[in-house]
Amino acid sequence: MNRLKSIQSTLGRWFAAPWYPLAFSLYPGLALLSVNMGQIEASAGLRVLLVSLAFGLMLFFLLGLILRQIHRAAFLATLWMALFFYYGHVYNLIQDKYPDFNSTPWLLSLWGVLMILSVMWATRPKLKIANLAVSLNVVTLGLVGMSGGQVLFGSTAGNGHRAAAEFAPVQALNPPEGQALPDVYYFILDSYTRADLLQSAYGYDNTDFLAALEERGFYVAECSQANFTRTELSLGSSLNMLYLQDLDSKFTPESEARSRLWDSLKHSAVRYNFESLGYQTVAYATGFAWNELRDADHFYSPPPLSSGLSEFEGLFLRTTLARYAEDLGWVDDDAIMAQEYRDRFNTVFDSLDDVARNPAPTFAYIHLISPHPPFVFGPDGQPTDPAKFWNDKRLYPSSLYKQGYTDQMTFLNGKMLDAIDTILKNSDTPPIIILQGDHGPWLQPKTQHMFILNAYYLPGHNDELYPTISPVNTFRLIFDDYFGGDYPLLQDLSYYSPVPKLYQFSELPNLCEK
Repeated sequence: MNRLKSIQSTLGRWFAAPWYPLAFSLYPGLALLSVNMGQIEASAGLRVLLVSLAFGLMLFFLLGLILRQIHRAAFLATLWMALFFYYGHVYNLIQDKYPDFNSTPWLLSLWGVLMILSVMWATRPKLKIANLAVSLNVVTLGLVGMSGGQVLFGSTAGNGHRAAAEFAPVQALNPPEGQALPDVYYFILDSYTRADLLQSAYGYDNTDFLAALEERGFYVAECSQANFTRTELSLGSSLNMLYLQDLDSKFTPESEARSRLWDSLKHSAVRYNFESLGYQTVAYATGFAWNELRDADHFYSPPPLSSGLSEFEGLFLRTTLARYAEDLGWVDDDAIMAQEYRDRFNTVFDSLDDVARNPAPTFAYIHLISPHPPFVFGPDGQPTDPAKFWNDKRLYPSSLYKQGYTDQMTFLNGKMLDAIDTILKNSDTPPIIILQGDHGPWLQPKTQHMFILNAYYLPGHNDELYPTISPVNTFRLIFDDYFGGDYPLLQDLSYYSPVPKLYQFSELPNLCEK
């Protein structure tokens, strides 16, 4: 009984102390991190949290020196931090509703008035601020605990050797005895479309690149279409060799959830099959946590913070009063973002020589965010400013999209041919190489948005490919031909679905005339 009273007394004294400004300083960063889990890793928010905590501590300390009353200093510090951290959210709400209204001078004036009023409120002699400490401590602790729990839950999704989808079509494969296992390179070239659409929509002639692929032994499926309209849907299907309608009973037309889809993408039937055969998995950072196989045997990522700030840190700045740091020239958020895209892109091509020399059989999953926006490379690989391709609302006019898309494709084509030559040169056993778009370019009608590049290097088995083969059949064919699998080919179909109803599918025809 005495021990219980002692604990209650200790907790009472602890909660009576005004530490809530420090807890509150962590909440905005944790809240923003929690709503972006799946898009980024939890570690991306570490520096934001440390800087926010230091800011809260410094503000609390300085106000304590000025006011000479710790409880009033704590209360005022919390009010000022709320104004600082949530300015950008209010600004964005106004601009989204009234895009042509310049809210900056009005909002800054209002914030100045609110800061003055908060000083008057916090310093009122009759206000018994000390009595609020317990309640404010409990509230801020609850906010931090709730957001922190969401971040922790989102960052501890199960890893390990498994197939995540409910009906993942895994098999016990039996490759020919005594035959060396070929390395498998699966390149996803995000938003890379077919030659016919490149010619008709952009006047871009891609025949030289396709001819170069064919000279190296590739088969180019001239009439291929994506099975689904969005990256996560497309890859979830191709990496599990099934249409999503048949992959998991949770993918219903009413659902908007993505966590099961992301998990089935990271822990797919394709990956499970290869790892069961003794393959080592190689993967790369993409900037999208839901698509990063960080538990792969070899995970390649550029050095952290090579551009000074991370993309998440830039996003966080824009939600605060510090959003004007970019206007003042102190921070260039677009340059930061562009450099991180370039770093991830270059990491792939800088490492392929080492990957190809790995003596163990390798499954390399390589998702390049190119020629997809942002447009950060010119046709010769020169760095470009992605902001020059969008308007003041950060939307892409068709003419600027065309320029950025085709320039970036030109550079990508050259890098891909060099990469293929590197792989072929350093492979003792002829490898399997797939170059595949996950969907077509933006600003195109639904059907044309499904047109994709789909090219295969399958030594000894190219004759089994056909012009309309789609990604859902890619690994069905490979497992059957090379590894003794039993995967009958599915009908090649394409499905459109709107946002946010990702699983509300409607079939689109393949009208290719070739």
